[in-house]
Amino acid sequence: MGLRKLASFRLTKKKTRGYAQNQAQAQPEPEIDLQDDGEMTLDAAPDTAHFRREISKGTFISLGFLLLLGIYFSSVMGFGTMFSVVMSTAHDLLLNTIFYIMGVAVLAGAVSTLFSEFGVTALLNKLLAPLMKPLFNLPGVASLVAITTYFSDNTAVAVVAQDPSVAKYYKKYQWVTMINLGTTFGMGIILAGGILGIQSGKFVSCVAVGSLCTIVGGVVSNRLLMWKTKKMYGMDADVDEKCLASDLEPAPKGYRRIRDGGPFQRGLSAACDGGKVGVNLGMSIIPGVLIFTTLVMMLTNGPSVVHGHEVYQGVTYEGTGLLPMLGDKLSFILQPLFGLTNSQTLGLPLTSLGAAGASLAGAKQMADAGTIGMHDMTVYFAIAWCWSGFLSAHASIADTMKTREITTFAMFAQLIGGLVAGVVANYAAQLIF
Repeated sequence: MGLRKLASFRLTKKKTRGYAQNQAQAQPEPEIDLQDDGEMTLDAAPDTAHFRREISKGTFISLGFLLLLGIYFSSVMGFGTMFSVVMSTAHDLLLNTIFYIMGVAVLAGAVSTLFSEFGVTALLNKLLAPLMKPLFNLPGVASLVAITTYFSDNTAVAVVAQDPSVAKYYKKYQWVTMINLGTTFGMGIILAGGILGIQSGKFVSCVAVGSLCTIVGGVVSNRLLMWKTKKMYGMDADVDEKCLASDLEPAPKGYRRIRDGGPFQRGLSAACDGGKVGVNLGMSIIPGVLIFTTLVMMLTNGPSVVHGHEVYQGVTYEGTGLLPMLGDKLSFILQPLFGLTNSQTLGLPLTSLGAAGASLAGAKQMADAGTIGMHDMTVYFAIAWCWSGFLSAHASIADTMKTREITTFAMFAQLIGGLVAGVVANYAAQLIF
């Protein structure tokens, strides 16, 4: 009897030891890190939203994408010619387009800051506030978002949205939609000023008609996003305090902040400060213009024509003509929707997905070459302003406002809004021009 108990005890002990070993293998010990002060800390799991493994599938996808582009361009125009076209196009865009846009941005920044300093922005806010509820189903203070982003860029919406004195007028489902509202009106004065400056104001009517069509697209985008946010947050939830800026001291009701000094000193300071903002904005669009526009120009334009023959010389703005070819293939869809008379114009709205300033560079180049007319300019302006480079801005705005969960649907809604703006602009331009 004693031997049987001893054998049973040993068997139980062996099973227990094996179970403990399996558990230890299944749950590896956390790494221990020694801080500078000698204390031991346990490494937490990395945030997958900001960290990836050093080598992942994205590594090979990006390499494959770059190789695919390189092989495609070099197979059409030659390896050396490809590099020559890339460098010369980027250089020409930097000298002849970037500084033009920066000049517009500096002047627009100065004017917008003067408007804010002397109450013109507040007056516009009062005048436009009654339109916000019927159009966008937003409180009247939302007009401040539209005006602020119109005179600057999309990202300015985060500054206004996080102001507690503004957010208190919103429910959560309304407040989140300011991402798309700001994108709809963002870069407005930059794009409008850039188009108005082409060929001595030839396209003034295009800007006027396109602006109205952009607002239509913005209404669709905002309403579509609001349909989603009502389901996500409900209609009674207030804006979370964690989403707001705690360091902003709200101005007293009915007042605005002003600079120190007399009227002349304030005006001079406001103009200089606004100009500096324009310089920063002009500098910030350099990567987008050079990268996106160079790529789109190389996909849009064809080779040079010398004595009636198409030849690749490695000069500025040569390309493979892929986008016009695709536009011709899809003309049975694109023609009824957008009515583009020149398939090369298709590249401009596609560029504005990533950088609105970059699309402006392409529009200026096509206008100087005489390849874009009033109709196509109107359609382009409506789509480009409604999109305003949302692919490059939406994620950062949503992250700043701590509403990352809505990013994907907000981008989808803005995409639909831009397409609607283009369709409306097409038929409006046909009636007017």
